[in-house]
Amino acid sequence: MTDKDLKQHVENSLDYEPGINASDIGVSADEGVVTLRGNVASYGEKIAAERVTLRVYGVKAVANDLVVRLVSDYQKTDTEIAQAALHALKWHSAVPDDRVTLTVKDGWIALAGTLDWQYQKDAAAKAVRDLTGVKGVTNDIRVQPHVKTIDVRDKIEAAFKRSAEIDARRINVTAQDGKVILSGNVHSWAERQEAERAAWAAPGVSLVEDRLSVVP
Repeated sequence: MTDKDLKQHVENSLDYEPGINASDIGVSADEGVVTLRGNVASYGEKIAAERVTLRVYGVKAVANDLVVRLVSDYQKTDTEIAQAALHALKWHSAVPDDRVTLTVKDGWIALAGTLDWQYQKDAAAKAVRDLTGVKGVTNDIRVQPHVKTIDVRDKIEAAFKRSAEIDARRINVTAQDGKVILSGNVHSWAERQEAERAAWAAPGVSLVEDRLSVVP
């Protein structure tokens, strides 16, 4: 696939997504690396544009240079954003109470704390990123599992084999003291994300180092 074709596919995908104003987003492609430029109305739209782009076949990586420019109706003070974010975390069933702290500066939320699972860390970010007035989220929450297992590698490899979205034959897994390293290659960015998600789901994992290459 040529860069011109890839650029067109990404533009078509962005235009097809109802939550994205594709007319304000510029797309360029260079050897499978797609760059997004322009302005969007919310941080949620910025993340959605990146997610849609990564799903396009042939995309190896995305440089998300989109700028969040809030319209006047969506402007909120840092105090208002912080209060809304605290409520969002409190009411999210996947985020344990009193385990996550946050600060807000110029519309940018920084999350901190320690949780037992990666899915909880991801849930915390998702809970606050679409709030009105948010310009960005920095997720500095640490994952520190209480569960320890000696067969992490076997569990991850078994999960890969069960997944219809992962070609387990192309992925190598090494694990030691809670750290997992994934190497090899995958067909798409979506497959790479699924492999990383499956690795994080194994009990006792505290760090996943993703060295997978996307080879369409």
